[in-house]
Amino acid sequence: MTSTTFRRPAVALLATGAVALLAAPPAHATGTTTGTPPSAGGKASAVVLRAGLDVGLLDKAVHLPLQTTLNQVDAPARAEKTALTVRLDGVDQGRPVTVLRADVATSKATADERQAQAEVELAQARVHVPGLPVLSLIEVENVTSKAVCEAGRQPVATSDVLGAVTVLGKKVTLSAGGPTRVEVPGVGEVGLALSEATTTSTTAAAAALRLKVSVNPLKLNVAQVDGEVVLAEARCEAPAAPGRTTKGTTNAGDEPVEVKAQPAGTSPVASGTHANLAETGGSSLTPYLAGGALLLLGAGAGALVLTRSRGRGNA
Repeated sequence: MTSTTFRRPAVALLATGAVALLAAPPAHATGTTTGTPPSAGGKASAVVLRAGLDVGLLDKAVHLPLQTTLNQVDAPARAEKTALTVRLDGVDQGRPVTVLRADVATSKATADERQAQAEVELAQARVHVPGLPVLSLIEVENVTSKAVCEAGRQPVATSDVLGAVTVLGKKVTLSAGGPTRVEVPGVGEVGLALSEATTTSTTAAAAALRLKVSVNPLKLNVAQVDGEVVLAEARCEAPAAPGRTTKGTTNAGDEPVEVKAQPAGTSPVASGTHANLAETGGSSLTPYLAGGALLLLGAGAGALVLTRSRGRGNA
């Protein structure tokens, strides 16, 4: 009786453990998330002239915004236009105001999976603002900008101002050391930034000339013009480098292992290993666990038979 009393709970515990092992909830692979891959192609844009001006009128307590561009393109595109006119209510009786005239004004942008590139050229150009129909804000002989962004390489941005530059009727010598200021009594003031170029690890931008404008022409019903004018601007963004992947994605032949904490009673499983098991809720240990459970179940059953036979012999 003593032997039977103590062995039966042990056998029951052994058999119960085997059944519990077989019935244990399966571990699930976690943390395998496929991110959205970066855009295969790069980006590029170019613009010959960009103006953002505030035009104040003499006979009205109002200000008219002048936001305009000439030959603005986004890759892939090309534009050629040598004159730009705008209309502003209250300026010169509503007639068109010519903002730019040029012999050459081209912008081009291209982009593919290898590189993105933007180019701008402006030649023999004259820029005007409302209220100054005769006197040019600026005259340039030739300005160019170029931005090149190649996959896996450092982007490059360049710009050049060639020949003479005239601002408000005055010839000026531009300096790369800082802005050049031109002031004309009774007309206004213009600040020029020469050949701006900036790059990051994946982007590039170049502008041949950037003008800060503040003039008071007192003509054509215009009292004040303030704002900014940019000439020959090129920008680009590099395409994704070959082989680049986002977090959670893998290249062919890679088997990253990422283990996250699991709820109590489950086993951590390396994500990305044996996808067929992960999909069905199992892991690479499942066959071994099942085999061990069957062995334990068999041992429990044998022990149970042995105990019962001994019990009958004692009886």
